[in-house]
This record gives sequence, structure tokens and C-alpha cells, in this order.
Amino acid sequence: MRFRMDWRRVKFDWNRARAFLVTAEEGSLSAAARALGMTQPTLGRQVDGLEEELGVILFERAGRGLVLTPSGLELLDHVREMGEAAGRMSLAASGQAHQIEGKIAITASEMYSAYYLPPAIARLRREAPGIDIEIVASNDTKDLRRREADIAVRSFRPEQPELIARKIADDRGRLYGSRAYLESIGSPRSVAALANATVIGFDETALLIQGLGHYGFAFEMANMRVISSSHLVQLELVRAGIGLGVFPTRIAARDPDLVAVLPDLTQPLDIPIWLTTHREVHTSRRVRLVFDLLVEELGKLAG
Repeated sequence: MRFRMDWRRVKFDWNRARAFLVTAEEGSLSAAARALGMTQPTLGRQVDGLEEELGVILFERAGRGLVLTPSGLELLDHVREMGEAAGRMSLAASGQAHQIEGKIAITASEMYSAYYLPPAIARLRREAPGIDIEIVASNDTKDLRRREADIAVRSFRPEQPELIARKIADDRGRLYGSRAYLESIGSPRSVAALANATVIGFDETALLIQGLGHYGFAFEMANMRVISSSHLVQLELVRAGIGLGVFPTRIAARDPDLVAVLPDLTQPLDIPIWLTTHREVHTSRRVRLVFDLLVEELGKLAG
């Protein structure tokens, strides 16, 4: 027997539910308003209206941001399902209207371009064969405002108001070395034992030292005996037994010869993954399709 919804019991407005979902994901009304392309007061009224309709408090203020209440947390998964269903409906409808074609340029770091993007691009080629893809693999930040790319995968949230961004996952990184190299320096079991280790650095070596220090390592400029601006070159240097390097744990796990350095004594590095595009470009059905697909595929990296 087919279940029939009693629509008289559905008291909230769909647009208000969307306002709640985006506010929860963005963490503040101002960020959510930018993501939805509306004013903050309008968005705030929609969220307030949903709270009034449901008879629950969804958010509490925490500084300049918002934190979900227990009631808000309980409802969030249901609203996410609604958002995903709405996205699938939109894609299905657009596919029936006419084929989506054209070129999309996606920029990401060398590591992410080589290891994380290919599965997403394979799915995109299956589902939208009319879209041509350019992967701009670069460790430099490409300027989306100048159309150096349409979509960017970044480890930080942009501050420019004309750009919109969505955090989709938290990646993890660690310091790694080859088994042969770690054996050559005495299989260190303490941070102090790494005093003479070679670390593969990059152009902003001081930032690398500072970042590693935050996670428990005590390196100095003298440790940075080999430098490369290419993450892929760094990976091959570490594989060759030249020194230690920092890589995402999921990528390093593909090579059984790479060993995490002092994983029980140090914390993993946090690497947030943000998907960014220009607000004007985001209104393109082609860009939106690719953006949403990347959210789903890269979102599998969460946790």
C-alpha cells in the first residue's frame, strides 16, 4: 500500500528549510546569505520563521557565529536529505530540458589533482559527457575573479565577497619517511631523535617549520636541506629515501613503503577542503552541476 503524506501536518516552508540548512553549513547568517545570494535580514527572517513554525530554537549565538542547538542538530540530517533530493530533482529536470555542454576549468593542488580529482572526473564524464574538463594542477592560488579557473579546491576559505565557498571535508596530513630512510637515521622514537633529520621543504619554509611545530615537531632551517615547490616531486624525494615530507594520510597510505613519523607522539595536521567558485559563474547550470558533483565526491573524504 502506497504511503500518503498528510500535508496538513507539514508546517514549515521549503525555502525556510533551505535557509536553515545553508546557515548550519556556513556557520553564520552573513556567510549563508552570501551563499544564497540574498540579504542577511531576509535570510534571518526565514530562519526565524522556521523556528516559529516548528516551535523550536535551531541556533544559539557563539561570538560572531551560530551554533546548532540539540533540536537543530536533530533536524539537520533530515533537511540535508531534502537538499540532496532537491539537487537530484534539479539535475534530472535540467537533463530533460537540454544537454549541458561547454568547458569547465578546475584548479587544485598537484596532490589533489593527481589523487582526489580523477574519480570525480570519471563520474562527471559518465553523467555529463558534453562537458570538457581542464584540470589546472597548481600549488599557487589561481584567481577565480580573473577567470583563471571556474572552480577551485582549496585548503582555506576565501574572503573576497564575490567568491562563494563551501567546506566539504576535513583531510588529515602527517610527516612521512621511507622505511629505508627512517632506518638510516636510527628508527627515531622521539622528537629529539629527529634533530638531524632532513625534511623536504618548499618555498615558504618558515611556515612549514612553524606548522610542524604546532603539531609537536621541533625542526629548524638547518633541517630543510632539500626544497621543492612541487608536492609530487616532494613525494618522490621521500620515496627515494632523501628525507621526510608532509602528505595527506590517504595519499601516503597508497605506498606501503611510506611510514608515518611518531604517530603516537604527535597530532595529525588538519587540512580543510573548501570548494570555491565565483558568484556569477555559480549561476551557470554547467558550473553548478560540476560544483555539486565535486561536493558529493570530495565529501567522501570526510572523517
